[in-house]
Amino acid sequence: MRVLLSTYGSRGDVQPLVALGLALQSMGVEPLVSAPADAEFVELLEREGLPMAPAFMPVRQWIEQAKQSGLKLPELAAKMVPSQYEAIAAAAEGCDAIVATGLFPSVAAAQSVAEMLGLHFSWAAFCPLMVPSPHHPPMEYPGWPHPPELTDNLALWAFNAQAKNALFGEAVNTYRASIGLPTLANVRDHVFTHRPWLASDPVLGPWRPTDLNDTVQTGAWIQPDSRPLPAELEAFLASGAPPVYVGFGSMAMQAAEDPARTAIEAVRAQGRRVILGRGWANLALIDDQEDCFVVGEVNQQALFARVAAVVHHGGAGTTTAAARAGAPQVVVPQVADQPFWASRVTELDIGAAHDGPIPSAGSLLAPLRTVLAAGTRERAFALAKTIRSNGAVVAAEMLIAAIQGESRLGSRRPH
Repeated sequence: MRVLLSTYGSRGDVQPLVALGLALQSMGVEPLVSAPADAEFVELLEREGLPMAPAFMPVRQWIEQAKQSGLKLPELAAKMVPSQYEAIAAAAEGCDAIVATGLFPSVAAAQSVAEMLGLHFSWAAFCPLMVPSPHHPPMEYPGWPHPPELTDNLALWAFNAQAKNALFGEAVNTYRASIGLPTLANVRDHVFTHRPWLASDPVLGPWRPTDLNDTVQTGAWIQPDSRPLPAELEAFLASGAPPVYVGFGSMAMQAAEDPARTAIEAVRAQGRRVILGRGWANLALIDDQEDCFVVGEVNQQALFARVAAVVHHGGAGTTTAAARAGAPQVVVPQVADQPFWASRVTELDIGAAHDGPIPSAGSLLAPLRTVLAAGTRERAFALAKTIRSNGAVVAAEMLIAAIQGESRLGSRRPH
């Protein structure tokens, strides 16, 4: 049995598929990961022994080209859909199923490949807000703000379907027609399918069932990581009280003026040491004082268990990693689902949300005081025991059962 795991996005999109790939591999299934060929993702897959089929372009190169081109989302989608289709179709030869996540045009391309080849198809989301439900509103798209007169969640989801048709419908349907597939009146619902997978933890990102779809919540797909921390980092950790980790992952933080200095000054004001995660914002030390240390890509599972708090952007993966480690969190949400994770951290009383995406040394003081209080750490430690770690195994078992079931029925069709 062979399965293609397809994504196009940042590390938060790639790493969960690595977790799923490892779970499938442990069950005797041959996984192949189609992902952007950025150096960090190539290294990640090589380290874990998972084969890679490069997506049409490294994602950081795509972001840069998109900025320079000045093209709008529909025009960018018209470029991505055919290019990703070709890359995914080449990788999918000989596969029994495709599991897709990441940017919508890439998922649409993956689903079209599955239709053309008669493969099982599953779409996975990492945040409940991505899946239509009367219990929450959708996220807004650029250029398509929610009309103020629309307050009902179902009405907002209907508006969301219109937005996706406007932004991506022409690109998806033009290419589908060119390869002999029927065009779609509602691209969102077709691509998302009636039975999406929600790969979020039921405590951190709970799902309430709805008649709109048959969503299955598997739990978060967490990549096991047993790597030791670098010796220099171990020495820094051992040389004083637990520091505060600050990192913004794949967020460039371009709107913030010197985010490293801002964070260091705010943490120092609390009498704490700092570990900076370099990330896409390229955070760096601001002086030669011995209370700060900078790291690249490390085992966050091990590191977060050793820090006083984690200040981050609110990605699903980072939020889950900090929660599993029992580390209080300050979330500085930037885009997409990050405000949702900020709100969940606050609601669960395991951290604090920064007010807005642009931090200052002053604006970080209050949330830092909150997360460094003993009560917050106690609640975070208690909640850590409830976070599930078997989501990828659950998803792998479901996928194998679905493929075997369709094989027995003699049919392969997207779900």
